[in-house]
Amino acid sequence: MSAIGHILICDDQFIIHETIRAYLKADGFAYDSAYDGEEALKKAYETKPDLIILDIMMPKINGIEVCRTLRKTTDVPIIMLTAKGEEIDKILGLELGADDYIVKPFSPREVVARVKTVLRRRTSQRKENEPIIRYEGLDVNISSYEVRLNGEIVHFTPKEVEILYLLASHPGQVFDREQIIQKVWGDDYFGDTRSVDTQIKRIRQKLSCEDVKWSIKSIYGVGYKFEVQS
Repeated sequence: MSAIGHILICDDQFIIHETIRAYLKADGFAYDSAYDGEEALKKAYETKPDLIILDIMMPKINGIEVCRTLRKTTDVPIIMLTAKGEEIDKILGLELGADDYIVKPFSPREVVARVKTVLRRRTSQRKENEPIIRYEGLDVNISSYEVRLNGEIVHFTPKEVEILYLLASHPGQVFDREQIIQKVWGDDYFGDTRSVDTQIKRIRQKLSCEDVKWSIKSIYGVGYKFEVQS
């Protein structure tokens, strides 16, 4: 069976690797393993996986810092694993640009299902969307996951790019938090909608610019819209 995707599993527990690998192999995925944060970064850069399964609690460098470091240079999809089940870990991981999270203990079938969903969603977004949206001083390229402000690249996490692209591609349309989550994270997301507010806040900070005719507006009690002045 030919591999349909290369998955990097990052966790310090051998049994986690053995379980996930068996199910990935059965579904036609190739895979690689890392057992601490340093090895995770090394293999992520060397093997360029299609998706990373990343445990939060790892030796040497924890998963949050690994995610933060990867997001400086790559938009590779990341699914976070956490044994804590604490809300702060889930929200923080998603704010840093993770695509999904799974709380331990989990079913390996669920992990493979989430892997397929995230990869399918990322592929669909890149195929269906117009590649670039342009406004005065602003370029949003969903194909390369780049945002330029007055010609200069501004660092955005993949989720920040997707939220900005969603709003900017529908100027004047109001999206509530649930709609943003459904369109950006998908139907499988069960986290807190407050993460949308934090993402919007960070996007606004990065797009701080005077004398432009566009902005992200808050509609009290409803949600957000990308507003363009005539």
